[in-house]
Amino acid sequence: MQTLAQHNFHIPVMGLAFTIDTPVKVARYGIDSVISIIEDNLIEAMRKHYYKQANRTFFPITPQEPDYRAKRISDYLNLVHDLVNEQMQTLRSAVFTTGSEISKYFEMLPGSNPLRGIYEHMTESVDKREKETLEKYLRSQIQPGRIDVNIMTKVDRNHYAKDGSVLADSSDALAALRGYANSVLENSSVIFSAGLNPRLFNYLERLDAFHARGHGVFGKEVVIKVSDYRSALVQGKYLAKKGIWVSEFRIESGLNCGGHAFATDGTLLGPILEEFKTKRAELVESLHTLYQPAAVAKGIPTFDAPHPLRITAQGGVGTCEETTFLATHYDLASIGWGTPFLLCPEATTVDAETLQLLGAAREEDVILSHASPLGVRFNYLKGTSGQRERLLRVTQGRPGSPCTEKHLVSNTEFTTEPICTASHAYQKKKIDQLRSLGLPPEQYIKRYHDIVNKECLCIGLSNAAIHAYGLPPFKKLESVTICPGPNIAYFDQVATLAEMADHIYGRGDLIRAKNRPHMFIKELLLNIKYLEGQMPALTEMDAKAAKDLLHFSLNLLKGIAYYRELSSRITRDDAVFNEQLTDCEGEIGKLVKKLEVVCESV
Repeated sequence: MQTLAQHNFHIPVMGLAFTIDTPVKVARYGIDSVISIIEDNLIEAMRKHYYKQANRTFFPITPQEPDYRAKRISDYLNLVHDLVNEQMQTLRSAVFTTGSEISKYFEMLPGSNPLRGIYEHMTESVDKREKETLEKYLRSQIQPGRIDVNIMTKVDRNHYAKDGSVLADSSDALAALRGYANSVLENSSVIFSAGLNPRLFNYLERLDAFHARGHGVFGKEVVIKVSDYRSALVQGKYLAKKGIWVSEFRIESGLNCGGHAFATDGTLLGPILEEFKTKRAELVESLHTLYQPAAVAKGIPTFDAPHPLRITAQGGVGTCEETTFLATHYDLASIGWGTPFLLCPEATTVDAETLQLLGAAREEDVILSHASPLGVRFNYLKGTSGQRERLLRVTQGRPGSPCTEKHLVSNTEFTTEPICTASHAYQKKKIDQLRSLGLPPEQYIKRYHDIVNKECLCIGLSNAAIHAYGLPPFKKLESVTICPGPNIAYFDQVATLAEMADHIYGRGDLIRAKNRPHMFIKELLLNIKYLEGQMPALTEMDAKAAKDLLHFSLNLLKGIAYYRELSSRITRDDAVFNEQLTDCEGEIGKLVKKLEVVCESV
């Protein structure tokens, strides 16, 4: 049976390590969170860590075992499930006293949750019988947060038999999905991010774990992270035709987010959410029309009414005012709070050195980089040990990283078998090729830096947990990379979980910086900066590129008009908000004039 969330927010997946054990830390308080399950070596290390912590006998799952990746993932998720259940039993039997776990559970709830009001009434009651009755009721209402998982669909490396043939159903993403499907998790979701992967989605069709058990009842749900309505419609229809219902579309800001950043065509988050709001009924009906006959054909239980469909959002949220507007105006089921939680050790796993860097980070320290081997822009914190190690290798004349995990291998420019563009093997070959071209110095330097800027993310995004728990490093590689959203610049103090909940619900304030722009303004500024970076020397721009950028610019202007109309509802500081919109409008107007000249001349 599906249960209603206790909180109005969720903690999204962050990197590989940063939320690898977040449910163990927060699920007992009713908070939903997401584990990345693609890096099975990290999961194996965390299995060993938590088996030891729980005084259980640990049996390694080695690469010699058939389907070892899926087995590692299943067992780790089962372990997390067991640990959370044990925590819940302890919490339910705790005494209602100041600072106790059970009191903390109810004190962190939002004021809108009726249970918080009942709890407050119980604590003030002087009637012993009433107090006991209320305590019993409150204990019966306690429920854990969801333990969800994430699979980045682009991370789907093949695995090969000894004869060189591709092993069937053994790619990284398929093994991860199978591992999740075989786990004991219930009332849980797999969240797909980074676009449609036909092989992965086709495999999903073969797994009974994702079929409906009743109307709106799934043991394991499918959630898709998208950046716009069209993507939701395309991916939702693709799965509906296979008898797979998408229970949630999770909309994320294209640029105002952590990790990989997928820029839109200039359409901003507000207008995107507005489209979901106005077309939600149409979206549900279009998916149900395709899902129903597919379910009948497969013998899956069917119902006249469509299954429920949640809409959630995340990316750059930083205040109670922002999260309240998003939830109420767009009728969202939950709001994702990611980056600020990196400064909350009670919720996420970040090593001490990187935690200090995060607290000291300013706007200029978070850059939209080209560091990812996937060729997708990547929000990246400067000054980490990962960056220092990469630059040291460059100065020593040996750029590139050892490629031990190989999750991001994709390039076959120089090899038959794919290799990673952040690896030493690739960068050596690419630099040798570059040297043979006889380019002018300025062109050579630019292209050289484009090559050596790629950074190992498999290790870098895993090692925070390795350092935090004192685990053996992967192949003695110890550097850490972290990928917060730009929002980290406005949070500068380590916070407890209770302090974070109070900040989210407006009962406290963790933002000391006075210059933090509204999340909608920040996203607009990021898009303007991105647009400027996409404009090469105008004389070299072809007509299509100029028209695409002009379309991008005009969408930004439409977004500004949309926000201006809603400004009094968006924020109490609507005068400042409108002034900032006008400033942005002026900057975009200058770019539009340049682009129009180019479009007319080519």
